[in-house]
Amino acid sequence: MFPLNDAGMISGLVCGALFGFILENAGFGSPTKLTAQFQLRDWSVFKVMFTAIVVSAIGLYALKALGLMQADAVFVPTALLMASAVGGALVGAGFAVGGYCPGTSVVGLFSGRLDALVFLVGLLLGTVAFAGLYGPAIEAVMALGEVQAGDTVTDAYGVPELAVLGILVAALVAVFYAGSWFERRSAGPVTSEQAVAGASSES
Repeated sequence: MFPLNDAGMISGLVCGALFGFILENAGFGSPTKLTAQFQLRDWSVFKVMFTAIVVSAIGLYALKALGLMQADAVFVPTALLMASAVGGALVGAGFAVGGYCPGTSVVGLFSGRLDALVFLVGLLLGTVAFAGLYGPAIEAVMALGEVQAGDTVTDAYGVPELAVLGILVAALVAVFYAGSWFERRSAGPVTSEQAVAGASSES
């Protein structure tokens, strides 16, 4: 039965729907805008995602510092560097070719794009294939980059959390500066109107 009394489930569905709505209206569900990121013409996606990461990191640190959240309240998965590198390369290749990541393919599908359906089916088939082939060989590859000392930079390497936050903020400023420089050298970023119009004309 659908857990109507489960506040976590309901809030997740509401936030997911709002997130998809905002992505679509910003043009992030269109490969017209997404592929422009790989061409270094439009850095909107990178800027938005990186900003979200930094804001979340600062927010979590502030909540812990104020005693409003326990340090172990957020689950941090084991750091598997090799698995992340291989998986990131495969997802990035698909992203560059088709202009979709797993999340934006769902947004594109619900906005009526058939190519998004192709990529979503590919995602499901790839997941099934990985699950079917999962075994000692894949586990061995994944273990190559496992960080044994801890699951965060602070745990593994002893870098203070404030220093990590400072590095993230500095990197965010550099991303905005470099992205704006590349955008000025090209035709400029793809506007949300152009992205949505491009998606409609290609459907």
